[in-house]
Amino acid sequence: MSTDSSAGELYSSFNFHKDKGGSPPSLQQGALYLVGTPIGNLEDISFRALRVLSLADVILAEDTRRSSKLLSYFEIRTPMISFHLHNEQSREGEVLQKLRAGKVVAVVSDAGMPGISDPGMELVEACVGAKIPVIPIPGPSAVITALVASGLPTYEFTFLGFLPPDKAARRKRLASMKDSKPTQVMFVGPHKLAACLADAADVIGPERRCVVAREMTKVFEEFYRGPLGEAAAAFRSPDPGEAPQAVKRKRPEAVVRGEVTLLIEGHRKEHEEEISEDDITAQLLALRERGASVSDATREIVEASGLRKKKIYRLALDLWKDD
Repeated sequence: MSTDSSAGELYSSFNFHKDKGGSPPSLQQGALYLVGTPIGNLEDISFRALRVLSLADVILAEDTRRSSKLLSYFEIRTPMISFHLHNEQSREGEVLQKLRAGKVVAVVSDAGMPGISDPGMELVEACVGAKIPVIPIPGPSAVITALVASGLPTYEFTFLGFLPPDKAARRKRLASMKDSKPTQVMFVGPHKLAACLADAADVIGPERRCVVAREMTKVFEEFYRGPLGEAAAAFRSPDPGEAPQAVKRKRPEAVVRGEVTLLIEGHRKEHEEEISEDDITAQLLALRERGASVSDATREIVEASGLRKKKIYRLALDLWKDD
């Protein structure tokens, strides 16, 4: 085959797995197919995914404009309808009706597997409840792609989805993972990365290793690896009045576009810092002077330090008992 063959010709010429009659296996009627799509490089799609997308009666797409590029590349002409977070519930009845009528429905997100921080979870739940077959077609995943190339432990990890945009909620979530042993994996929007790294360095500790994975499988793929403190400095927001061109020249890593996968090393014994009871007492006394209640003071120190609530609360009760 010549190297200038189109993607569609390459797909059409592929010798699919054949059934006993010598034909490619047909799709299951009345089934929902969850199809994994590339997270950047279109060549990462599987031939099985292409077959399902070609033979399905309809494709539910998170963004029909983005998915149309994938389908056009492989010369697939299956009709699409939009299916995103804002219309997932309203579309559910229509989709279930199609499935009950024996139609084959495929679901794709903008990138990766549907239902992972993307639409699809509620539809799957509804199909399972209605005893409609749900068939996953495995494909690329930003979570697994980032994890295996991170250099952090992969035998145990926790996926957190998107961190909360609110600063207080985000710091609380970060504090909850300070003593967690598995590698922590999460998604971060480009405009929240600097704040997220700064909070993580403050709450979890500047020496904890992290990896910032971006543009994965694309031309400018990058894995930034280093301590949280250094990462926070590298990706800090530009100073007021600092021109974007100057930022790009001095700190090219600070110019972030597109969704980022952030990984933070799990807790190990060498991360433990000895915080004396005297230090905790001093912090509690300062909070009491400011008029904080026992519960408020306890919560503030636990969220900032990651220490056990029971110990802090006991010390606070002793200090507040004469109030």
